[in-house]
Amino acid sequence: MTELLSPETRGPLLDPLFNNGWTMVEGRDAITKTFIFEDFVHAFGWMTQVAIFAEKWNHHPEWTNVYRTVEVTLATHDVGGISALDAKLARKMDSLC
Repeated sequence: MTELLSPETRGPLLDPLFNNGWTMVEGRDAITKTFIFEDFVHAFGWMTQVAIFAEKWNHHPEWTNVYRTVEVTLATHDVGGISALDAKLARKMDSLC
């Protein structure tokens, strides 16, 4: 079962993400990042790659796409905040850029 990140695990899991451009969402236990690509095709291709992992892990992002920009928010709704799945998906998103 997925659990909310404990205070002890937040730093080790989230600090590397914060160093890579992720930030906390104000007023919510969630992380966010804006990805900018060369053009729409690259943005949509990246989203397609991410969607494969999201479906495999049964963990789906909140995201919007306008032309070459993809804005992502990650939180685990079942636990009401950030879980290890969010950190895992964020790392995968970064690695696919």
